[in-house]
Amino acid sequence: MHNIKDIRNNFDNFKNIVKSRNVSVDLDEILLLDKKNRELINDKETLEHEKKNISKKQDKSLFVKSKEISEKILIINKKQSLVKKKLDDVLSTIPNLPMEDVPIGNDETSNKEISKSGSIKEFSFNPKSHYELGENLKMLDFDLATKTTGARFVFVNDKLALLERAIANFMLDTHTRINKYKEISPPLIANDLAMYGTGQLPKFEDDQFEIKIEEKSNRKFLIPTAEVILTNIVRDKIVNIKDFPMRFVALTPCFRKEAGSYGTDTKGMIRQHQFYKVELVSIVENNKCKDELERMTNCATMILDKLKLPYRKIILSTGDMGFSAEKTYDIEVWLPSEKKYREISSCSSCGTFQARRMKARYKNKDNETEFVGTLNGSGLAVGRTLIAILENYQNSDGSITIPDVLKPYMNNIEKISNN
Repeated sequence: MHNIKDIRNNFDNFKNIVKSRNVSVDLDEILLLDKKNRELINDKETLEHEKKNISKKQDKSLFVKSKEISEKILIINKKQSLVKKKLDDVLSTIPNLPMEDVPIGNDETSNKEISKSGSIKEFSFNPKSHYELGENLKMLDFDLATKTTGARFVFVNDKLALLERAIANFMLDTHTRINKYKEISPPLIANDLAMYGTGQLPKFEDDQFEIKIEEKSNRKFLIPTAEVILTNIVRDKIVNIKDFPMRFVALTPCFRKEAGSYGTDTKGMIRQHQFYKVELVSIVENNKCKDELERMTNCATMILDKLKLPYRKIILSTGDMGFSAEKTYDIEVWLPSEKKYREISSCSSCGTFQARRMKARYKNKDNETEFVGTLNGSGLAVGRTLIAILENYQNSDGSITIPDVLKPYMNNIEKISNN
């Protein structure tokens, strides 16, 4: 959420930067709504002042006039509330502004590769896809999931279910013991205020799974990511500066409709409606976001380094970044069957953008109230890590070698096979 005063005072600059986010927003309408809102506030304050002066005179002959003024104030209040709501609605659809070092572009073609890590394995055979491997092992069942639930779901069975759990536990242990994140097991349902706070609502409502329960006061949604719940821990709070940095990690299922993605990645587990993810969230002083983003990204890549999976790190362009992000690094893991890198993590700094929507603040060293800085990242997507292990650790007979760091979580078995 943007401060209307900042827009008003730096309108031309704001307008130019917003253009780089590749969105269509009528910023001139915002100025008109802002002007109208301030005019109505001024009219209301003038009438209130006049009414106050009448009250001081204690002249009964002015009673009728005082009543007329009260009625005018009520009318103006209603008008001002409508204008303010419309202004806030438009402001809520404007994405965050990018940091200066974010590449400008319309889409993913303008993303820039930062680095590559790990060695891409040379196979002596034609590597199979993760879904071929899983189905041949009789441990991935997409047909049964379609029968019981629908498309874009899967049953993960037997040793692959154990591997999936091992991956998640390994990630949690790494982030809590080494990277010093605090583990949280949060609710899997968020209300509309929480979804608004992190930017899922109102702009991305079509991608959310809304659920119906008895309460009628707030709308409820299955979380699309643990970021929503973890970041909202500081909603409507003034955080003690001594508590920074606040670093949280959670393993949760995530639920997304994937609106607009139909026809892409229809085979396998790349793009599903339900998936597990280990999520990292940081709450920091707002001038520490840049350093915290580097740290968070390194925490995510540490997982891939320990699993010895090849990957690359890229910085997203202004047109490819998420709505709430001011800077994003994507980590893409190598998939042999596709002969290309695919996203496995996205780490973003949101600056004070989400904090303004959540009213999350702190007192700085000068005792001035400021908005906190928020960051989030995948550490990592569990399903996509499973995919990467299946494909990069496959053998010619269709078996899967267990990465060394996962063996203690897998009862020290060496391979997964049909035998």
